[in-house]
Amino acid sequence: MKKLLIFIAFCLLSELAGAQILKPVKWSYAAKRINSKEAVVLIKATIENGWHIYSQNIAANGPTRTVFSFNPSKDFTLVGKTLEPKAVTHFDKMFDMNIGYFEKEVVFQQKINIKSKGKITIKGKLEYGTCDDHQCLPPEEIVFNVSV
Repeated sequence: MKKLLIFIAFCLLSELAGAQILKPVKWSYAAKRINSKEAVVLIKATIENGWHIYSQNIAANGPTRTVFSFNPSKDFTLVGKTLEPKAVTHFDKMFDMNIGYFEKEVVFQQKINIKSKGKITIKGKLEYGTCDDHQCLPPEEIVFNVSV
């Protein structure tokens, strides 16, 4: 009996050790100065094949949309909303609505007005949801900072 319990415990531990944590989206950040008073913050998602993330422009009763928030600062102000390219759109029966999403790669852009001289740091966070054809992962929140 003792040998059987040890065998079962070994099998369970082996299974847990082999479990893979899915991270199908990698984020990167950059900034580009337009002039001494303006810059654009670039937030790029690189998405593994077969996966997608959702647009910012999804109704409240849809899947987890991508949301950006920037920490207030005396060094800059946001100009408008965070921009995104045209999303792939399809009708989702589960949500009974058209849903926009991105595959492979997407770059979001946030324009800022710079109020101080020298190098500044833009801090914020993003939340997003990611799915493939078989599953959706729990929403994830990521803190970021970008030097300008």
